[in-house]
Amino acid sequence: MAQVQRMSRLMVKTLRDDPADAETLNHKLLVRAGYVRRTAAGIWSWLPLGKKVLENVARVVREEMDAMGGQEVLLPALLPKEPYEATGRWEEYGPELFRLKDRKGAEYLLGPTHEEIFTQLVKDQCSSYKDLPVILYQIQAKYRDEARPRAGILRGREFLMKDSYSFDTADEGLAQSYALHREAYIKIFNRLGLDHRIVSAVSGAMGGSASEEFLAPAPAGEDTFVDCPACDYAANTEAVTFVAPAVESVEHPAVEELDTPDTPTIESLAEHLGVPASATLKNLLVKVDGEIVAVGVPGDREVDLGKLGEHLAPAVVELVTAEDFEGRDDLVRGYVGPQGLEKVRYIADPRVAPGTAWITGANKINTHAKNVVAGRDFEVDDYFDVVVVEEGDPCPSCGTGLRLDRAIEIGHIFQLGRKYADAFQLDVLGREGKPVRVTMGSYGIGVSRAVAALAEQTADAQGLCWPKEIAPADVHVVAAGKALQTELALDVAEKLGAAGVRVLVDDRAGVSPGVKFTDAELIGVPQILVAGRRSAEGVLELKDRKTGEREELTVEEAIARLTA
Repeated sequence: MAQVQRMSRLMVKTLRDDPADAETLNHKLLVRAGYVRRTAAGIWSWLPLGKKVLENVARVVREEMDAMGGQEVLLPALLPKEPYEATGRWEEYGPELFRLKDRKGAEYLLGPTHEEIFTQLVKDQCSSYKDLPVILYQIQAKYRDEARPRAGILRGREFLMKDSYSFDTADEGLAQSYALHREAYIKIFNRLGLDHRIVSAVSGAMGGSASEEFLAPAPAGEDTFVDCPACDYAANTEAVTFVAPAVESVEHPAVEELDTPDTPTIESLAEHLGVPASATLKNLLVKVDGEIVAVGVPGDREVDLGKLGEHLAPAVVELVTAEDFEGRDDLVRGYVGPQGLEKVRYIADPRVAPGTAWITGANKINTHAKNVVAGRDFEVDDYFDVVVVEEGDPCPSCGTGLRLDRAIEIGHIFQLGRKYADAFQLDVLGREGKPVRVTMGSYGIGVSRAVAALAEQTADAQGLCWPKEIAPADVHVVAAGKALQTELALDVAEKLGAAGVRVLVDDRAGVSPGVKFTDAELIGVPQILVAGRRSAEGVLELKDRKTGEREELTVEEAIARLTA
């Protein structure tokens, strides 16, 4: 027997208007439909309907994790500082890490991810190769001190996440565990009804080597990814690599200085000289752990600071300020060129290949230089792909122009390797009787983010439109208002519940039929069953929330249809 939820007793308050601070579709509709309420910036309370949806997502995740051999545990969210110091993440996480002290002054954090704690757990519990492989997971609240929480539950300071960790004695075992998770994730997101893409990614603060993201395309997404229309290549923009074409050997003229007054920007320089911005060399100055570094890219491209940060991690990268130019006669603001920068490390994008010639700053006020050739007039210390990816950039696999799209990250899988095992000396006794260093994988699913992503992907002009697997009920029975209709609606609801159908029944007195119908559309249960004008005849109207198709059925037919 399934639960019958009566709206006359349910704590749900729908709203006609969007919240004033709502920017995204999921934020607007989840609040309006009474699923969540804001407690503080980035902190949300899940109300009865929302909690059911959240738990349904968690159930699907749990079922597939159990099916692949995962074992569920629950670790604390309040964690000691020391394990995160051992891996360097106490500092690497920066201001996003919630740090706190107890009354004795001991330092703690609220866990953003649990690699360190799971590693310690396995070190305590597993001593032999016979204890491995093992996959452990939990579904737990995580915490990140977001600078600007936004988009409702999509980017909060507290969020529900499934994080799992695999432990193997060999790289081949790690590859198998990774593949198991990849397949399980595909099953999970298919069951949830999420349109998703699997893309190559970077590991970030997690560390490790191989990494893929699961992205749900949506306009509200904060991730940008690319895919190729001609092959199966897809990647997060930070993971896209550029293969520089061979540069023809050409004898370039000598460097020539140009009088270019009041041209400190690429736009003003290109206009002054009547050349395309792509002929110029942009030199962005940043600070890397406090040291000034120059980054060279073609003038028509922008530096992707995220990519740059990944290449230079764990160093901290930040833009220079006006104060950083004080006392540096070698750095002329707006007129920096790589030639003659003896005291500055020079990083360049592969597009600034040896043999390419550029118009760039001459390190003098109101002066630029042309015919400045990479490899002849200046040397590049490090080549990194650091430009912002644009629509039409060549696919690294086949050369076709790439497409750009926005998406919500709903899952991420990593082959961590031995970073954390090394930090905690996680060894087991191997088959040969000698210690073997364990290798790890880390795998996350944003459970609460999946709710937001589903809302974004499936909603329509009337409201939410949940897939059956995660909806708060299977059918929403609406009593159009009169006593006879309410009596019929409750009777049908009880019969459906007895047959195992999850029912939400709108039996509210004093609420007009129009409001009830509007709320049914807004709440988004897959099937809407209306006890309306033909109730005296025992005839109901069944509406498919997604397609809008309607048909009239007798009570017996409706029950048979909904219990089939």
